[in-house]
Amino acid sequence: MKHPLNPDAPRTALRVENATLIDGTGAAPVTDAVVIADAGGTLTYAGPAATAPPTPPALPGASGPGAAGGTTVIDAAGRTVLPGFFDCHVHLAYAHGAHPGRRGELDPVLVTLDTAARLRQTLDAGITTARDLAGLSAGFRIAVETGRVVGPRLHTAVRVISHTGGHADVRLPDGTDLSAGMSELADSVDESRLAVRRVLREGADLVKICATGGMGSPYDQPDDEGLLEEEIRAVVDEARRHGNKPVAAHAQGNAGILNAIRGGVTSIEHGYGMDDRAIEMAGERDIFVVPTLSTVYAGINKDTMAPYHYEKKVRWSGLTKENISRAIAGGSRIALGTDAAVGPHGQNLMELSYLVDLGMSPMDAIVAGTRTSAELLGLADRLGTLTAGRAADLVIADGDPLADIGVLGDPAHIVCVVQDGRVRKDTAGIVAGATAASAASAASPDRRER
Repeated sequence: MKHPLNPDAPRTALRVENATLIDGTGAAPVTDAVVIADAGGTLTYAGPAATAPPTPPALPGASGPGAAGGTTVIDAAGRTVLPGFFDCHVHLAYAHGAHPGRRGELDPVLVTLDTAARLRQTLDAGITTARDLAGLSAGFRIAVETGRVVGPRLHTAVRVISHTGGHADVRLPDGTDLSAGMSELADSVDESRLAVRRVLREGADLVKICATGGMGSPYDQPDDEGLLEEEIRAVVDEARRHGNKPVAAHAQGNAGILNAIRGGVTSIEHGYGMDDRAIEMAGERDIFVVPTLSTVYAGINKDTMAPYHYEKKVRWSGLTKENISRAIAGGSRIALGTDAAVGPHGQNLMELSYLVDLGMSPMDAIVAGTRTSAELLGLADRLGTLTAGRAADLVIADGDPLADIGVLGDPAHIVCVVQDGRVRKDTAGIVAGATAASAASAASPDRRER
């Protein structure tokens, strides 16, 4: 099994042959396709083999199928090649099912190492870009960018802004915070502005707020409202003043969803209680919806959940499916997010199956997880589609996801992952000449920022 781990492995030009291409634009698949990237990690061609540029001649003295002109050749052998996927709602600093308010009780070294392992696990599932919505230090984004660890490129909110007693107030009754910095509390317009400034000071790429209560918090309900509309407006304005940062709103009950929409947020996270008015308003204002269906389909376990949590999930699961199905039918701008940590890590693309179950076509679900998600993160000029000029982020999967979208949800079917032109995973041995580096080299403590 070939499984390159070295983030500093030199790029070569790439050529994927004998593939079925699904390019993320929604266009019909192309059989017998070729995908080509230059040595800088930029796609130069993706389309039929019949019109592809020829394979360059082998370099003098080189041999083997990967030696053509210094090009690394990937024989997809009829498999499906797709863009690298996004997960726009993860919590990588937490183990599946962990209590976010108790992270401070754990050894921070172990938390860091376990987080790095989850980054790798998420990348191996086909997620080449992820947005973490509370709990992940900006240092992890820098660590990925500078090659200290291997994982999805990251956008992180660092913390989530909540009011006292709200969904993200995980402090003990005496005020002790054992979360190791999950949340910022704000109880007025001025405090909301200050909270934004504090998370941006910590390196946040975006701002996350709680517009409603939630499932996992013991003292509120999803229908409870979170930050006031005027506080949300202040958050959005403060984020605009500082680089026009996007604002993601945890919003489950409809009243809080409407507050968030009127307040001008970029995305509604969860959206479980969206009514027709909210769906229409979000569409009119071009607001994304990230429904995190994994929390409904894969996140309910009576044996491992607190009774209050289980009861809320059961009560809301049917309502969620009904409302998100209507949002899909109504043309809402859906991006893919799982809320991983609430559900399992490393099974992120099961979310595609849940979208399909609620009415999306397999192709539309793939677009949601690629192009639309890239649009949400402001990366559509670089990522999200396999088209010339985009970065060479791609996954190669066994099976036909248009016939069975579930094949993408099993990481074992994701046999190859390429990120920015570097092969990160090759469990089928389809990358000619790929060499594996040691994990110790990838984690070398003397690695410097570049």
